[in-house]
Amino acid sequence: MGTTNIYAQVASTLRDKAAFSASFKVMIAIAALLCLIFLMGRLNLYLKFTDEVAQLFSDSKDISSQKFTAKQLDGLPDPVQKYFRHVLNEGQPYISNVHLVHNGLFKTDLKKDWIKISGEEYFTADKPGFVWKGKTTAFTARDMFINGNGRLVVSLFSLFTIQNQTGEKFDKGELMRWLGESVCFPTNLLPSQHLRWLPIDDNSAKLEFDYGDLAVSFTVIFDAQHQIAELRTLRHMGDGPRQPWVTKVSHYKSWNGVLIPTVLEAGWEIEKKYLPYARFAIQELTYNEGF
Repeated sequence: MGTTNIYAQVASTLRDKAAFSASFKVMIAIAALLCLIFLMGRLNLYLKFTDEVAQLFSDSKDISSQKFTAKQLDGLPDPVQKYFRHVLNEGQPYISNVHLVHNGLFKTDLKKDWIKISGEEYFTADKPGFVWKGKTTAFTARDMFINGNGRLVVSLFSLFTIQNQTGEKFDKGELMRWLGESVCFPTNLLPSQHLRWLPIDDNSAKLEFDYGDLAVSFTVIFDAQHQIAELRTLRHMGDGPRQPWVTKVSHYKSWNGVLIPTVLEAGWEIEKKYLPYARFAIQELTYNEGF
């Protein structure tokens, strides 16, 4: 092989290496940019969540000076009285606000497989409200009821908003979620000017709640241990018609002196078949700490 050919091959190899090096640097730069955009998206969602929680707490009053007494149970349906005596102690302070952290499983569609999810949620009691943020590897969802307005926002990879749903159906649906999840802070289920318990039978009762122009209700089913086991109602499935919506709660544990369920499952009943789509297990929970 001649000297000229050797030089040509060396030059070609160096050019290929230079081209590869340049391409590699471009790929690294693109990857770094995408990571930065993703992190900025995460930060943006975090700031929105923080702002929504601050808004939730801004009009909330501290009601922890109120105490539960057994006299409040006079006239309530028998299974309801047994429930409160089981989960609350005499003199239990009312719970003004709640912060909980959970993990669990979720379905984005009833026909799809379960995926892992982690979540964080804040509740207020005096003024009905909550803000929830759930994260999976693919999306972040924020569900909320603030100042009488319900809203669901879903972001893909923390960047692209693929759902932003509001309106009367969501106002009522999110108020239902707040009321159903009040099993995690049961002083919120004590009778008041907005909340009523009506008798059904020895193992169930009707729970009614009104707030402004909104009125929601559940059929509440109690187990043999006098614990709430299931809450049933009719709820709009997204923008569609109302369907039976079921919340099942279990694995009760004493938390901060209050007996509450630590596993909550939600599902739809379609053609008499129960189809769960969310199953959460509480990992952390605090009461009356503010924000």
